[in-house]
Amino acid sequence: MNPEGLSGGPTALRILLGIQLRRLREERGITAQEAAFAIRGSESKISRIELGRNAVREIDVADLLTLYGLTDPGEREQLLTLASQANRPGWWYRYNDILPGWFQPYIGLEEAAESIRVYEPQFIPGLLQTEDYATAVLALGDIPHDEADRHVILRKERQRRFAAGELRLWVILDEQALRRPVADHGVMHEQLEYLLKSTARRNLTLQIIPRGAAGTAAPSGFSILRFADPEMPDIVYVEQLTSALYLDKRPDVDRYLLAVERMSILSADPHSSEDLIREVLAETEAQHDQCA
Repeated sequence: MNPEGLSGGPTALRILLGIQLRRLREERGITAQEAAFAIRGSESKISRIELGRNAVREIDVADLLTLYGLTDPGEREQLLTLASQANRPGWWYRYNDILPGWFQPYIGLEEAAESIRVYEPQFIPGLLQTEDYATAVLALGDIPHDEADRHVILRKERQRRFAAGELRLWVILDEQALRRPVADHGVMHEQLEYLLKSTARRNLTLQIIPRGAAGTAAPSGFSILRFADPEMPDIVYVEQLTSALYLDKRPDVDRYLLAVERMSILSADPHSSEDLIREVLAETEAQHDQCA
């Protein structure tokens, strides 16, 4: 366990703490009911703690560690430090008033991730969007005008780790996502040029599924987040219109890993994908010239 390696992501720290506490409880043969009694709570509270769904008081962690027979001072201090770090608000806390509750955990996980695999059939992914393109996409989602600017700023802040080379991305896009005119020609042209320029980054692998390629098993976009700490499980994030799924059970994650591997085979390789972006750029230029 390496709390320092995940210090940027309290959401991930809560999950990691929950994993450790569940492991200790199960190793000692203690039931969730017994653990709940020790912290004057309910079984559902123990479940939320072990799943990393909620912040947990350090006094509750200390009581659980005592119940589980963990007496080594160094190990206790490590877990109590982890609990303390997990309770600190992330930088995105100041945007909580405009963020839906189901999306806030994702930002915390994204902040802690070492790499993210993304499949997107509709739009350029948020971590690769220009400000004007992001504004246009947000408008499609009926984001109130007085909140839109803050959403764009938030999206730019989320891009910070990728821009600094601290986050690796492997992105698979349907070709239609390049062609979908979510904004005027100037915005689309700028977005495609930025995407093409980004392919030169060492921390980005970009593949395009060409039109006419065989269908995929995934009915919608998704992301697979991987973390530096080996005890932190991969997490699949599937966004819906008014909610999201967070999947970390091994069979579920393996299904999505298999799906993204198959998509990679269907996709053009990175060099050919760059050529596809250039083709779309040239076509949009020609169409713009005809309309001018």
